[in-house]
Order: sequence, then C-alpha cells, then structure tokens
Amino acid sequence: MSDISHPRRPRAVLSGSGITHIQWHNPFLIAWWSASFPGFGHLILNQYIRGTLLTLTEVIVNTLAHINESMIYTFCGRFEAARDILDPRWAFPYLLIYMLAIWDSYRSALQNNKHVLLAELENARLKPFLLGRMEVHYMERKSPIKAALFSLAFPGFGQLYVHRILLGFYAMVWWFIYLGLSNVYIAGLRLLYGETAASTLILHPHWLLFMPSVIGGSIYHAFATTIEHNRLFRIEQTQYFREKYDGSKLLLFPRIG
Repeated sequence: MSDISHPRRPRAVLSGSGITHIQWHNPFLIAWWSASFPGFGHLILNQYIRGTLLTLTEVIVNTLAHINESMIYTFCGRFEAARDILDPRWAFPYLLIYMLAIWDSYRSALQNNKHVLLAELENARLKPFLLGRMEVHYMERKSPIKAALFSLAFPGFGQLYVHRILLGFYAMVWWFIYLGLSNVYIAGLRLLYGETAASTLILHPHWLLFMPSVIGGSIYHAFATTIEHNRLFRIEQTQYFREKYDGSKLLLFPRIG
C-alpha cells in the first residue's frame, strides 16, 4: 500500500469545493457527451476548468454564429433560411472548437483510464472526512436514483447532492438563464390555459435547444458520480478495517468444526 501522506496517484481528494475523483469511463461515451454539448465530456472526467471554459465557448460562439437557429430551419426543410441566418465568421471557428472538444475529451478519457488502473494498483489510502473552515465534506453512501431525480427536477441539484459545490451552482445559474431566455415556463402556462398556438410562438428556439443536452448531462453526471462515490466509500472502509484488524486474532465469524 502507498504512503498515505504522499500517494502518487490518489483515487479521490476532498477539498473545500467537494470530492474530486478519477474513475474509468468509456471513451466513446465521453466523446458522445462532448458532441452533445462541448465541455460536458471534460466535466464528467472531473476536468472542471477545461469543461467550464468549453461550455462557455459553446454558448457564446453558438449564439454569435446562430447555429441553433440554423439547425431548426434545417430540420423544418427551410434550407435557404438556414443558410441565410448562419454567420460564417463564427460558424467555422465553432466547427473547429466543436471537433477539438470531442477529440480532446476522447484522448483525455484514454489517459484517464490508464491512471485509474495505476491508482487501483497503488491503492493509496483514501481520506474519508474533511473539516474545513468553510465546508464539511465526507464520503457516504448515496442513492444514484435520488441524484438523477434531483438533476431532473433542476440541473445542479444532483451535483450539490454529490458534493460538487461549484459545479452545482454553475449548472443552476445557467439553467436559470436558459429558463428565462427560452420562455419555457411562460409557454407552459399558456399551454395549460389552452393557448397552444401562443405557447409555441412565445418559445425562443435558440435557448430551448440547449436545454435537453444540459438536463441529460446533469442527470448522467450525478448518477455516475454517485455510483463511483459509493464504490470509494466501500474501498475506504475496507482499507480502514484491514489496517485496524489485519493482525488481530479476533474471529468475528468463528470457524465451525
């Protein structure tokens, strides 16, 4: 077992912003999430700076290039309108950033999996509890279903549930922005009043198109993170009991016969 004070490859680290960990991921799934929303693949890999900057870039450049509006016109068969609304000054850089995000997340997932295998072999002692000046973080068993449902109710809640504080509030702020700019709630109220045509016209398609990827990514991240935190909790418990009782002659389950 590795030196507890200086592990070369720890599985997880507790800090004031939450629990950061490494875990094995399917590289193709990571690439798919980056294709769904550039930056999501990196966030799932716990690469929060790259992921945050890429998600901000996606929203800004997509808005300037009118990518979402062009996609909607294309889906409706209005190809001339899709061509006219697209701004090539921003569309070409967007394409490069989009492809780079997919490739880099796939490459990072491959490297991440190698480090996960090495960390498993090193089996560095996990730290189960952090009492900080501003926050308390600890490993505990949680429900993946609850984490997914929290994210379904409001993206960011699931991340708070799994002790990813900054990511949780980042997701919540953007979800408020999407709700406000897309007019989803107002359109929903109009629909309840039976004003179907008015509810459709009031929706803003550009911001609405971001929302399925955001809510899906939030659900997956919270669900997968909870499963991994539960595994780390079991590993830490195993490490502790082996250290404390490995040389003990006490038999919790005496042999029979």
